[in-house]
Amino acid sequence: MSVTRKSWLDHLGLGRPELRAWAFYDWANSAFLTTIVAAVFPVYYNNVAAKGLTPETAAFNFSMATTIALAVSAVIAPILGAIADHRPYKKPFLVGFMVIGVIATMAMASIGEGDWALAIGLFMVANVAVSGSIAFYDSLLPHIAAPEELDKVSSSGFALGYLGGGLLLLVNLAWILQPERFGIPDVGVATRLAFFSVGVWWLVFSIPLMRTVAEPALPGGGHDSISAATRHALADLHETFTHLRKYRQAFLMLLAFLIYNDGIGTIIRMASLYGAQLGIAEHHLIAALLLVQFVGVPCAFGFGWLASRIGAKRAIWLSLTVYTFISILGYFMRTAVHFYVLAILVGTVQGGSQALSRSLFASMIPRERSSEFFGFFAVTERTAGILGPLTFAAAIALTGSSRGAILSVIAYFIVGALILARVDIQAGQAAVERRTLNAER
Repeated sequence: MSVTRKSWLDHLGLGRPELRAWAFYDWANSAFLTTIVAAVFPVYYNNVAAKGLTPETAAFNFSMATTIALAVSAVIAPILGAIADHRPYKKPFLVGFMVIGVIATMAMASIGEGDWALAIGLFMVANVAVSGSIAFYDSLLPHIAAPEELDKVSSSGFALGYLGGGLLLLVNLAWILQPERFGIPDVGVATRLAFFSVGVWWLVFSIPLMRTVAEPALPGGGHDSISAATRHALADLHETFTHLRKYRQAFLMLLAFLIYNDGIGTIIRMASLYGAQLGIAEHHLIAALLLVQFVGVPCAFGFGWLASRIGAKRAIWLSLTVYTFISILGYFMRTAVHFYVLAILVGTVQGGSQALSRSLFASMIPRERSSEFFGFFAVTERTAGILGPLTFAAAIALTGSSRGAILSVIAYFIVGALILARVDIQAGQAAVERRTLNAER
C-alpha cells in the first residue's frame, strides 16, 4: 500500500514533503481569490457596504480600487523579488505579505452597511498582500523541484488551488444559503464569517510551507547590505529586460499575454459585481463561480490535449474567441440561468488559456535564463486586470451603464489575438536553439 501511495504522489509531482508543502500554499491563498476577489465580497460590497451609493458610483469605486491595488503590486513585486535574489528574504517576504493579507481579510468581517471606504481600503491592502506573497511563492519553485519536475509540481499546485478555493467557497455558500442550519443568525453574519474563514484558511494552510520549505541558499551567502542588494536588484531588472528584447517572438508572446490576460482578469474580478447590479441573487452568483472552479480542473487538462492536436497557438485563439462570445452574452444577460451558462463557458477556457500561454512562452526562451524571463512573465500575470478594470470604470463614466462596460473588455481579446498572430513559434524556438549552440561553442 505504501509503495502505491508513493508512486501516485510522485506521478503528481508531490512525492517529497517540501513539494507537498509548497503546493498547499496554492490551496491556501486560492480561497482569497475565489471567496474575496471573485464571489462573495463583490456582491456584499455592492449590496451592503456600498449602500447609499448609486450602482455606477459603486462599480466605479470598485474598479479603481482593483486597478490601484494591482498597479502597486506590479511596481513593488519585481523590485522586492530582485532584492530577494541578493538577500535571503524569499520566505520572510512571503510570510510578511501573507500575515498582512490574513489580517486585512479577517478585518473584512467588521464591514457593515455603508462602510464602502473601509471595504475598499481593506480590499486593496489584501490584494497587494496576496499578489506579493504569490510572487515569492513562485520564486521558491525552482529551488525545491528538479528541472524535470517543474511541470508536474506547478500543475499540481494549480489543481490544488482550484480544489482548495472551490471547497471553502462551497462551505461559504452553504453558510450563506442556510445560515440557520449552522446556528448563524442571518445571511449578513454568514457572509462576514465567510470573510473571516478565508483568513483562517489562508493562515492554517500556509503552515506546511513555513515549516517544511527552506530558505534557498544564495551565492556568496547573500551578505549584501540592503542598499547594495537594492542597487543590484535594479540593475538585474534592466538586464533582464534587455535580454528579453533579443528574443523577439518571446517578447511578442509576453506582450500578447499581457493584453488578453488583462481582459481575462477583468472578467474574473468584475463578473459578480456586474451580476449583482443586474439583480441576480447572491446565492446564484456564488454557486456559478463555484461551478467555474470545478469545471476548470478537467478543462485545463483538456486544453493540454487539444494543444497536442491543433497546437497551443490555435488553442489559445479558440479560448479568446470563447471569451469574446462570453462578453457579448454578458451584455444580453438577464437571468441567473444566463449567468450559469457564462460560468460554464469561463470554466472551460480560464485555466487552459493561462496554462498554454505559460508553456508557449517557455518554449521560446533559453533554459539557462528561465528564472529571469519568467520573472517578467510573473509580473505580467499578476498585473492582469489593471487596465481592464480601468477601462471598465471609464466605460461606466462615459455611458452610465455597466452593460456597455462589459463590451469594452472585448478589445483586449481582439488586440491580444492580433499580436499573438504575429508570433512565429518556430522562429522563436529556432532562435533559442541557435543562441544555445553559439553559447556552447
